[in-house]
Amino acid sequence: MTKHAHQHNKHTDACCSSSQCCSGHTENSTHSHTKSGHSHTKIDKSDPECEDEHHHGHSHEHAHESCDINAPVSNVEPEKVAQQRFSWKVQGMDCPSCAQKIETAALKVTGVKQAKVLFATEKLVVDADSDLRADVIAAINSAGFELFDLSSPQSKKSTKQSLLKESSFVIVLALLMAISWSVEFIDPQAGRTAFIATTLIGLFPIVKKALQLIRNGTPFAIETLMSVAAIGALFINATEEAAMVILLFMIGEMLESYAAGRARRGVSALMALVPEEATLIKEGKKQTIPVAQLRPGDIIEIAPGSRLPTDAELISAFASFDESALTGESVPVERLQGEKVAAGCLSVDRSVQMKVVSEQGQNAIDRILQLIEEAEERRAPIERFIDRFSRYYTPAIMLFSALVIIVPPLLFSQPWETWIYRGLTLLLIGCPCALVISTPAAITSALAAATKRGALIKGGAALEQLGTVNTIALDKTGTLTEGKPQVTDVVAEAGFNEKEVLTFASSVEIGSHHPLAKAIINKAQDEGVLVVEAEDRKALAGKGIEGYLNSQHILVSAPSQLSEATSLSSQWQQEVARLEDEGKTVVIVLKESQLVGIIAMQDTLRNDAVESMKLLKEMNINAVMLTGDNPRAAAAIAKKLGMDFRAGLLPEDKVTSVMEISKKHNTMMVGDGINDAPAMKAATIGVAMGSGTDVALETADAALTHNRLTGLPEIIKLSRATRKIIRENITIALGLKAIFLVTSLLGITGLWVAVLADSGATALVTANAVRLLRVKINASNK
Repeated sequence: MTKHAHQHNKHTDACCSSSQCCSGHTENSTHSHTKSGHSHTKIDKSDPECEDEHHHGHSHEHAHESCDINAPVSNVEPEKVAQQRFSWKVQGMDCPSCAQKIETAALKVTGVKQAKVLFATEKLVVDADSDLRADVIAAINSAGFELFDLSSPQSKKSTKQSLLKESSFVIVLALLMAISWSVEFIDPQAGRTAFIATTLIGLFPIVKKALQLIRNGTPFAIETLMSVAAIGALFINATEEAAMVILLFMIGEMLESYAAGRARRGVSALMALVPEEATLIKEGKKQTIPVAQLRPGDIIEIAPGSRLPTDAELISAFASFDESALTGESVPVERLQGEKVAAGCLSVDRSVQMKVVSEQGQNAIDRILQLIEEAEERRAPIERFIDRFSRYYTPAIMLFSALVIIVPPLLFSQPWETWIYRGLTLLLIGCPCALVISTPAAITSALAAATKRGALIKGGAALEQLGTVNTIALDKTGTLTEGKPQVTDVVAEAGFNEKEVLTFASSVEIGSHHPLAKAIINKAQDEGVLVVEAEDRKALAGKGIEGYLNSQHILVSAPSQLSEATSLSSQWQQEVARLEDEGKTVVIVLKESQLVGIIAMQDTLRNDAVESMKLLKEMNINAVMLTGDNPRAAAAIAKKLGMDFRAGLLPEDKVTSVMEISKKHNTMMVGDGINDAPAMKAATIGVAMGSGTDVALETADAALTHNRLTGLPEIIKLSRATRKIIRENITIALGLKAIFLVTSLLGITGLWVAVLADSGATALVTANAVRLLRVKINASNK
């Protein structure tokens, strides 16, 4: 984004090694892998600040390549930070309600400060001050689930079983049901005995699980409700329905497990992108080693059609890579020698040699997975509400069922058998599984769908907010434009020539990483100008940059920042106005306060900028460009895009503008780097563009790993689709319960219908959520 006070950020090594440049604290961790779990000790360190050292006329805020930030940032609240963190892979989870049971069991262990199950990646994370791994493993095992060390072979394997093995118990139960019915036709008494035996066989694992959960702090699980209902049905001689209740419940659990697996499939596919072995080249010899043994600096070879096991730098002259798994770009990208390629990308056409640049566990895929895990902790408001609601809902339903059983017989002399049956039916209808899973299933599917399309959304809260956006504020340089301006005009004053103008300007700009400075240096080199570094170079805050070349004072400044003593003549003012009207950025070059000439530069719009603004307008979303560039240049670009603009903004002005817009609208701020972070935080939601992904991932609520502006309407459409499906799921869950609550009280529907309503609703809302994995959110989808 361009503004008066063209700032060149010079980042120190200390800044670039931090995990969150210019932002307070970072968390470094000492890791250790042990047999019983993965752990790391937390150490908080303060981050040095990044300082702006170069101010010069028109400022571009952007993410500097020198600040390549890989370290993850913890999402743990300060008051809950423990001395150690332990992680395991969980096996046996069918749905998010299972995750709650595991968390409850872990939290019952004395000394555990925080426990979180990351359903998408099937991981349990526990914080404690001492080594409690053995106690946690014992608690989770007693709750009916298995834990594996993250470094163990079991954790690398998929927990998905074959369909036949997964449904074997259900098939046996169905056969026993068929046999029981056949026996009943021949001998009713023997048939009832057969149904009782079938019920007890089916009930055994359910009762076992219910008792485990009760011991571990979850007394109102579906297993408990099912056990009470089935045993109660046996006591009132409803043997056929007791057996049918168990069978339908087991079928529902199986369908729920399948649907949950579908919801996790996007994340599982991402994890599968990194191969387990790599070809290492050492002393001219090739050897195959586990990826875990790779270290920065190692040389590896990637065969054609193989994926990168880690982030690496290309040593070969050039090669094409399929990066679609990370960016959503279907066309292979050609990379040149020295360029960095992310883990999971596929070498398309040739065998290439590459140098490893990422530490173990810190490649691009690992960072994306960690963001997905952290996203689960940032739950949507509606999800948090439903979670709190369900804690009181189930006990209330059990109390209501008890009253239905007791009150009519005692107060109105109604038959006990009838009202016990209806009370048990209500007990099953009251199960909150469908309601609890309605939101997290949709959000997990949406986050996986977004990741597949090259967008990282940090949690349910951000996903929900995206759908409410009605105004988007966008940075200019690096966001709406390519961020690579080029010199278009060099106009010299009488007595000077163009090469002299470039010589003086490049002498004070040399060494800067700023886009405008680079443009001037590149132009000077193209023209064959010998660039000599000026002495005593100094940034003048809000004005420009100065230095001394051959003891002569050189100043490069924005036209608006010139003092009265160095003001431009009317002729030169007209020339500056003409260039700015064409959408160009102009700087003035002075020697000893004498005008040498002017340099005009222009950035190019992104290819999809016009299309993206059109799509946003069709979605009734207003767009405004925020820039520090001069009003004329800003107006020229805004006119091409058909959007509003605010120009001449300093960084603090941009924050103020976003805050003003946010008072009346739900605002999205889109930028490409560190300097956009304050404005992103001031908006309802901040989104970072791909050019600044490493930095912006730490500050923004969402990020596009590609550079397509069409990704903005895509993620908004995905959010709106998610909100719609969540509403549908809640309607299905509560609507079915309301209907069958009435019909059960009236005696119209019985136990097996109640189970069908509960299990069916759970499977239905999960299947509905899985639709988000296939929802069409491409830009062409109007």
